[in-house]
Amino acid sequence: MYVSYNQDDWHIWLPLAESSYNNAEHSSHLAKEELVLAIRQFKKFADGDRKIPPDFQPGEKVWIASKNIKTKRPTKKHSERWLGPFEVFKKIGSHECHLKLPQKWKAVHPVFHVSLLEPVKKSTVLNQHQLQPMPVLVEEQEEWGVAQILDSKLKRGKLLYLVEWRGFSEDPERTTWEPASNLTSSPDLVMDFSHFVPG
Repeated sequence: MYVSYNQDDWHIWLPLAESSYNNAEHSSHLAKEELVLAIRQFKKFADGDRKIPPDFQPGEKVWIASKNIKTKRPTKKHSERWLGPFEVFKKIGSHECHLKLPQKWKAVHPVFHVSLLEPVKKSTVLNQHQLQPMPVLVEEQEEWGVAQILDSKLKRGKLLYLVEWRGFSEDPERTTWEPASNLTSSPDLVMDFSHFVPG
């Protein structure tokens, strides 16, 4: 085909034969196209259930899920679900954030996956600024201020008080049942509550 009758000039026609062969359609070309289509379909199905990770920026305030953090509370069931808020120090890749944690959290690694973080939502009420309460130092330890005592109950022979914390009076989900031993810095409030509640 690419040689003369005497078949002595084949080396002259070799580049043309090679080019024709390389440009011809082969079964491997079709397999490559089908493989690319299959990869696209797999990616489409795999990404269908995935969520786009939230884009936290440095300086933004976030809550940390408490599920992997040990607290001094006796049971996890009645502990806070979210801790914080804390400020994002820097973003590491697309799925991790380095947070500014207080000194008392030095045992906790400051880098968290974005699935464990929740943005602090701004108030929808016009011109409302929600101030975060500051902890009170009691004998070198931080303690949150008690706004008022709302209720009391006996549980397993132990007296518990329903406490509304200072700075969270707008949020009823932030009230907690506390034993009297946790309210040693607020004896006046305990006394006032005892006077007004019969029993």
